[in-house]
Amino acid sequence: MHRQEHILSVNLEDYFQVAPMRQVIPHRYWPRFERRVEKSALSTLDLLDRHGAKATFFVVGWLAEQNPDLLAEVARRGHEVASKGYLHRNFSQMSLNELRDDFRRSRDVIENATGKKIIGYRIAEGSLPADDVEPYRMLAQEGVKYDSSLRPFGARFISRPDLRRTHEIKGEGWSIMEVPLSSDTLLGVPYPVTGGNYMRQLPRSLHENRVTSWHAKNDAPWHFYFHSWELDPEQPRVSATTRLSRMRQYRNLDEMRARIETWLERYSFRGIAETLEFPIEEAPARVPSTTVPIRIDTHSSARDVKSVTIVTPCYNEEETLPYLASTLASVARDNADVYKFSYVFVDDGSKDGTWEKLNELFGRRDDVQLIRHKTNRGIAAATMTGIRAAKDEIVCGIDCDCSFDPHLLAEMIPLLKQDVDMVQASPYHRNGGVMNVPAWRLALSKGVCMIYQRILNHAFSSYTACFRVYRRSKMLGMKLDDEGFMGIMEIFVRLDQSKAHIVEFPAVLETRLIGQSKMKVLRVIRNHLGLIRRLVTERRGESSFSTSIPSPANGSSQYGS
Repeated sequence: MHRQEHILSVNLEDYFQVAPMRQVIPHRYWPRFERRVEKSALSTLDLLDRHGAKATFFVVGWLAEQNPDLLAEVARRGHEVASKGYLHRNFSQMSLNELRDDFRRSRDVIENATGKKIIGYRIAEGSLPADDVEPYRMLAQEGVKYDSSLRPFGARFISRPDLRRTHEIKGEGWSIMEVPLSSDTLLGVPYPVTGGNYMRQLPRSLHENRVTSWHAKNDAPWHFYFHSWELDPEQPRVSATTRLSRMRQYRNLDEMRARIETWLERYSFRGIAETLEFPIEEAPARVPSTTVPIRIDTHSSARDVKSVTIVTPCYNEEETLPYLASTLASVARDNADVYKFSYVFVDDGSKDGTWEKLNELFGRRDDVQLIRHKTNRGIAAATMTGIRAAKDEIVCGIDCDCSFDPHLLAEMIPLLKQDVDMVQASPYHRNGGVMNVPAWRLALSKGVCMIYQRILNHAFSSYTACFRVYRRSKMLGMKLDDEGFMGIMEIFVRLDQSKAHIVEFPAVLETRLIGQSKMKVLRVIRNHLGLIRRLVTERRGESSFSTSIPSPANGSSQYGS
């Protein structure tokens, strides 16, 4: 029995590039994430091969630049590759000229990877406007033969049923086909009947009933789509997003393969160019639209490079470590002509696979020391273990979750001059900042810091961040009463009272992106108030300094950001 052929398109992108992540993961952070696109893309290709389906793969140029062999494999297996722009942006974020430049940049890298001309386009996020021909004119002038950006859903399309079907958009001397996602109407209002998030969020039976109803009323090809990352249910969970964004990203991921296979078994699919009978030609060799010149630094030499150790305490951070590894690799590359970094990772009695992941990522490197506490002692204890193990005089302490960007170390290290003993990151400084941190938590933390300003020698805007640059020799003789999160504050207090010189550095604090914070905020605030009471008592001459504050029974609460 002959099965009607329908349209299949796949958005080829990684889990950290999509719309629900945009508010917490800017484009500059993309290189820091564990790239899983190859795994999900190959899984997608194997799935399509098994069912004899062909598709159009819309891909962002950044991924093509990073994974040209993967794009070549998609083309080799007989699928069309089309552009989704260079970066994952929507139309409202770009002028027409910026849209053109973004397309050209993506076209060049994709064509170089596949050897095939790009004739299709889809905006990465949202829709192109239905009432403005200028973006379509621009695409047509750039050689694009069809667009698949229109999502004709909602009340504004009630009176425009023509826009819900494949149609031609044209002007004087140009034309382009528009291939929208499929839709149906409920009470006259168009709603999506396709795949991706529209399918994944619905109960399976409801979606299947909607699609069956659509087919009963339509003879045209059904346009079904999905994202390659939807076949990767084990992708890392980005925790800094809103509850709605997490639902959009993760809901029913474990069911997606079975749902896709339902339609691959029921129908035959082709890509868009094949459906429109547009041939795909060989692409000319192109010079990338944006070329970054090679920087030759004639002023630095091996003698100028400083040796610096980065210490990272880790507690139950198995999921976070790939992100940290990529970030530290970026820091090392950016500063290779200035700093030679070595690393000490201290696993503070983790109960998950942190130790195994550390060994997997760093175990064979000569510039890395891996140390393991048998039990969870606390973040200050792990920091001091790392400082003592370091071989350099300059030691940087950072958070495993990168809530302070480790790239800032390049600006902090030079502040550790001969007369300086520690450089303290300060998000509450007027030139610092916070992102994605709840207002109530900020109010509590700032209130505590205002009290410290009145009783410490250093009147800083904030004191408690673990993100610091230390002079190792100043730290070696220090004994801490508290080894948990309060011990980080104790380090500052002991240096402050010893008349050490500490420098404040304005920095931006973000909520951790991956994993969950382990700090119990209200408990830490209470402990700060206890420390403040002791410091005030000491200033009155009633006792000597001590930070012996009862530590939580569960050491995991001694970590956080």
